[in-house]
Amino acid sequence: MQNIPSVDLRDFLSDDPKRKQKFVNEIGSAFENIGFVALKGHFLDDQLVDELYGEIRKFFALPIETKHNYEIPGIGGQRGYVSFGKEHAKGRKEGDLKEFWHFGQYVDADSKYASEYPENVEVKELPRFNVVGKDAYQMLEKTGVYVLRALALHLGLDEFYFDQYAKEGNSILRPIHYPPITSEPENAIRAAAHGDINLITLLMGAQGKGLQVQNHDGEWIDAIAADDELVINVGDMLSRHTNNKLKSTIHQVVNPPRELWGTSRYSIPFFMHPVSDMRLDCLENCIDAENPKKFEDITAGDYLYERLVDLGLIKK
Repeated sequence: MQNIPSVDLRDFLSDDPKRKQKFVNEIGSAFENIGFVALKGHFLDDQLVDELYGEIRKFFALPIETKHNYEIPGIGGQRGYVSFGKEHAKGRKEGDLKEFWHFGQYVDADSKYASEYPENVEVKELPRFNVVGKDAYQMLEKTGVYVLRALALHLGLDEFYFDQYAKEGNSILRPIHYPPITSEPENAIRAAAHGDINLITLLMGAQGKGLQVQNHDGEWIDAIAADDELVINVGDMLSRHTNNKLKSTIHQVVNPPRELWGTSRYSIPFFMHPVSDMRLDCLENCIDAENPKKFEDITAGDYLYERLVDLGLIKK
């Protein structure tokens, strides 16, 4: 496969059972074969997208001293600012050429997860930053819930199987800034080859070259979405839960050609996580004689902790 398949969520949302099944078949096949799709018909409108990018550009343009005020120690980078080069891919020492921000889940004070999630960090210099970030978070989460419903049907599960885990899940909205490259990077790229930790990732900002996906032949394919599309991929948690029936695909963000080194790149992934007590044990209907169980039993919370250590965001 040389291209990322394109699907339309409006098919799934329609009252036509054939259109709904068409979407289930298309996204299920794509996630079994390459692990990525481009999605139209999501819940983000153009005005919200434009305002979000505007606020993000303003934040990353703040003085570094101001941004460091929002880097919160002791929480593994799960909220607020994470400075340039701090995160690296699993198995690599070189830090990625990026800085980023984290918006996290919004729960009521009486939620069982209220004490588990750090508070979101307010940027006092930008009064609209947190308002717009919350709106985008909730629209991406809503989109993700419907994608998971389609995947549940594809897997032969109840349509609403994932709802109980996605509601109040430990999801993260991560606006990323890849700054201009000012000198020859030594063994570092904007984001080294990796698989995502979570259930699914919904990515804004794959409209230009940079994001690449590795197919089953080991070839790197440019993943370029249309202006109205999100790129959605399977994360390691979902791959693990489905005994690798749905593929978590290795991807990377490569450095631009030298003539474009002076430009910034922005992208905004929404990492859709379940609640921490979800069990990621391989689903029984994804195990058979040809596909024996590939992974040990673990909870989402324990798996996330292991991976944050691997990424250098938590120090043991």
